[in-house]
Amino acid sequence: MTALRLLQRMKRDWMHTGRRPSGLCGAALLVAARMHDFRRTVKEVISVVKVCESTLRKRLTEFEDTPTSQLTIDEFMKIDLEEECDPPSYTAGQRKLRMKQLEQVLSKQLEEVEGEISTYQDAIEIELENSRPKAKGALASLTKDGERGRQVLPALDVAPTCPLRRGWP
Repeated sequence: MTALRLLQRMKRDWMHTGRRPSGLCGAALLVAARMHDFRRTVKEVISVVKVCESTLRKRLTEFEDTPTSQLTIDEFMKIDLEEECDPPSYTAGQRKLRMKQLEQVLSKQLEEVEGEISTYQDAIEIELENSRPKAKGALASLTKDGERGRQVLPALDVAPTCPLRRGWP
């Protein structure tokens, strides 16, 4: 009796449209058996109704998305919900549409944040460049990559004649 009520509810929730009845029957049998504390496995139900395990799992997840699945056993037996749900294919399409819109919004926000970060990085680099101590004297020409700095480097070749480095390899 409970499986029949579940099937009626699934029909009202548009779960039967475009589907073979054996998948719905299997889902209803499994839920009804577990509601009344009969220990039936998915494999046992599959062998009776002759459907694939993935089909049965899909029907169970579709039923899980309905308001009927949120009722307790006593509420399900006493209350007959008058509202109908949208078909599962419609709700899946709406979910995909919302996900695409959310991805677009998040990508725009990510671009804005990345632009903001790059402006902050540029400002930090400029501030660091301005706050570094300036070199004075002979080393001042080494700080820039100008021609003058390149000419000074060969003239400062002191390492081979340095007395402290002779004993060290």
